[in-house]
Amino acid sequence: MSSRSAVSSRPAIPRTVWALGVVSLLMDLSSELVHALLPIYLVSTMGMSVAALGVLEGAAESTALIVKIFSGAISDWLGRRKGLLLFGYGLAALTKPLFPLATVPGTVIAARLVDRVGKGIRGAPRDALVADVAPPEIQGACFGLRQSMDTIGAFAGPLCAIVLMFAFADHIRAVLWFAVVPAFATVAVLLFGVREPDAGTLPPDSAHNPAHGPKRAARAFRSPLHWRALREFSPRYWFVVTIGATFTLARFSEAFLVLRAQQTGMNLAWIPSVMVVMSVAYALSAYPVGIVSDRIGRRALLALGMALLIVADLLLGARADKAVVFAGVAAWGLHMGFTQGILAAMVAQTAPASLRGTAFGVFNLASGIAMLLASAIAGAIWQRFGASTMFFCGAALVIVPLLMCAFAPAGAADDKKA
Repeated sequence: MSSRSAVSSRPAIPRTVWALGVVSLLMDLSSELVHALLPIYLVSTMGMSVAALGVLEGAAESTALIVKIFSGAISDWLGRRKGLLLFGYGLAALTKPLFPLATVPGTVIAARLVDRVGKGIRGAPRDALVADVAPPEIQGACFGLRQSMDTIGAFAGPLCAIVLMFAFADHIRAVLWFAVVPAFATVAVLLFGVREPDAGTLPPDSAHNPAHGPKRAARAFRSPLHWRALREFSPRYWFVVTIGATFTLARFSEAFLVLRAQQTGMNLAWIPSVMVVMSVAYALSAYPVGIVSDRIGRRALLALGMALLIVADLLLGARADKAVVFAGVAAWGLHMGFTQGILAAMVAQTAPASLRGTAFGVFNLASGIAMLLASAIAGAIWQRFGASTMFFCGAALVIVPLLMCAFAPAGAADDKKA
């Protein structure tokens, strides 16, 4: 068969994956419009210390990741994903008006944490739904596409923040109101545009399959961390969890990128451009990397993504120069594009189909604990030793998961080469 025929025989990306991509795009546009301004809002306007910001960001992101274990397991038990997606995205939408209405840091902190709870509720069921509908031979492409569309929203949000900051003369509260509309549009697209797969299209061991319906209906609700469920995961899956958690320890919140940009003396209205650059690099790389990973394997690409994080940290730690900082931020975005979709595909590849939601939840629980530690420690290092030391420490820590990539589970393409 010719290469052209092989390409034409590849299945098309399902409509549900495209719809979930639009949902992710709109919510990230809303969230990143807020988050691009939030570090400056809290540190410069409300007087929060960098160490406290690190704890908040670590707590916020880890909350989202830890909540995923419960939502993922619940979606497996229910045999449905969409209801949890509506709840998670709806909760996040409801928090958006709280940011411009806040008069004290406590309100902002509460809104940030509840917003991340919403992200946690929707995250694992969404990833599991992508895995449910994605044909195995294009699974990397499906995860990469959703991630790229998510990231298009992530750079559109800060871009809107820049324009609006100029339009409203750096009035942050007025700008934050513009995050409300796309947040509620997200819920509408999810409600009318996302469909769950028919039972007949799912793998035999899937919790959605009608053959398992009576069994599922008869069993009592179980804890998401029930040891019997965890024993069903293979050593290959647990190795992916270990890589993900170790890698997350070497990373920290993007809020520190915003604060590093402020140190260059950049005009306040232009600071969100840091998130634009990062997200453009992320969006442009995630989908192509997903496609390539389906064809040549995932190990080498994952290792390359980790190497890019080392480059980013070294550049960001070098000096507070605009050109150097933006180069580091671009490398940071590329490392996200090379790693996040591949790690999600590895989880889907190594987990039983009937426990995919739980698998993504456990993976994110481990990563959430690591994120809390990473951001809290990073904030403390910044506060005591400075930004450069913090970034150099991050670069050193990446070496451990980078070495682990040599032993990562092989994908279909890796198996063929072996």
